[in-house]
Amino acid sequence: MAAAASASVSSPGLGLALRKLFRRKVVLAGAVALVVLVLLALFAPFASPYDPSALKVLERLRGPSALHWFGTDEFGRDIFTRVVVGARYSLTIGALTVLIATVAGTLLGLCAGYFRRLDTPIMRVVDAMMAFPDILLAIALMAMLGASLFNVVLALAIVYTPRIARIVRASTLVVRELLFVEAARALGVSTARILFRHILLNTLSPILVQATFIFAYAILAEAGLSFLGVGVPPEIPTWGTMVAAGQQFADQAFWVVLYPGLAIVIAALSLQMVGDGLRDMLDPRLRKSL
Repeated sequence: MAAAASASVSSPGLGLALRKLFRRKVVLAGAVALVVLVLLALFAPFASPYDPSALKVLERLRGPSALHWFGTDEFGRDIFTRVVVGARYSLTIGALTVLIATVAGTLLGLCAGYFRRLDTPIMRVVDAMMAFPDILLAIALMAMLGASLFNVVLALAIVYTPRIARIVRASTLVVRELLFVEAARALGVSTARILFRHILLNTLSPILVQATFIFAYAILAEAGLSFLGVGVPPEIPTWGTMVAAGQQFADQAFWVVLYPGLAIVIAALSLQMVGDGLRDMLDPRLRKSL
């Protein structure tokens, strides 16, 4: 199935499939929202005239206005500015988590699926890790590593690597038995070339789809860790730290937690919608109905 999906994606009908995909208003809305968030993160210094760290106690807990679109927090800092700057940190954490988890999970999955003697030990470790709820495992890792931005990325990458590994292993078990892989072996093609040139290219579709979901999960998990006080340090304005810092003022200034929370929801939903669309496009059985 993975091979068929990869072959169909590389066919001349890709442009038509993409056009059909973005005819779905839900997928298009998710893609637009995601692009807007990425642009805000890239151009954060130009999005607002305020300093995200500037303290103005006399303007603390001001409601949304023409001067402060999202209001101000307990220290008088402009919330819109901090949400925009927070997009840079939160999206970076999600992107780095996806990158590390995808690379590590793909290597583990390829080795487990292709080399029979490595399958059992690798997958038993993967199963043991997946037996724990994601957030509990992340909290345990952060307790050992300590609070920092890099440690959050590392902990979340460890948590989500097994998801990629299981998907890649399942696809590798199918692809390695196909005729073109047998032909490559018979011609004396090196194992590395078979793994990365023949098998990996035919497992990219499920990897890509799972990566979009992990991106969304990582943003939510970072917010959860920061809310619990075991994520990034409070001085780093991620969306999670903003919600955690503003929770004690939510009853008198709801905007302190509303807008960072909305940013988290929009980012996670947009990634989920794009991921669902990619899954439908890359699966030949579902793409016919687009």
